[in-house]
Amino acid sequence: MTDSAIRPAPRPFPDLHGHGLRLRPWDPDSEADLDAWFRGRADPEFRRWNTPLSLATDREGALDSLRTAADTADGSAAYCVTDARSAVVLGHVGVTVVSRRMDYGLVGYWVLPEARGHGVAGRALALAARWALTAPDGPRLHRLELGHAVGHDASCRVAERCGFPAEGTLRGAMWEAGRHDAYRDVHLHARLATDPEPDRPFTPTPAPV
Repeated sequence: MTDSAIRPAPRPFPDLHGHGLRLRPWDPDSEADLDAWFRGRADPEFRRWNTPLSLATDREGALDSLRTAADTADGSAAYCVTDARSAVVLGHVGVTVVSRRMDYGLVGYWVLPEARGHGVAGRALALAARWALTAPDGPRLHRLELGHAVGHDASCRVAERCGFPAEGTLRGAMWEAGRHDAYRDVHLHARLATDPEPDRPFTPTPAPV
């Protein structure tokens, strides 16, 4: 029996609504989505803390990586984070199913430069985590991990606010910024499906238009 046969995930994955946001699938055929994806992953602050497998340096490379992210064959979900009222793209949050047998996955996120300072990351993570762990139409994972480079204090605060307590440090578990030949340590956070929902409010602040 394969992992996928144990608990097949629904596809396509649904839009998620709440906290002033709409999370929807990325559309590789949309020029606006491609532009936002390219800008987000080319942003110096993103590159400071993240080193993707593919360092897209042009729109063609960005399109390839967006198409890969949008593939939901394994139950993973790449969400485009948008403002619920204006539909302006604010960032990304993604859930990757690592093991169906262990019901274990990873979650990550980034926010466009102009959308920072509005609580977007925390609000998007709260929606995505609830869907991934407990929603009837989600993958119903048991454990969802979140890792960030040591020193990324803002990401640490977002994780803990969303019910992902710190569990320790993984040595040399992430590439150094812009390199595939050197490593840095990672702070590991995780949330279980049996953990209580965070009791902090996720009140939207005025969003960019």
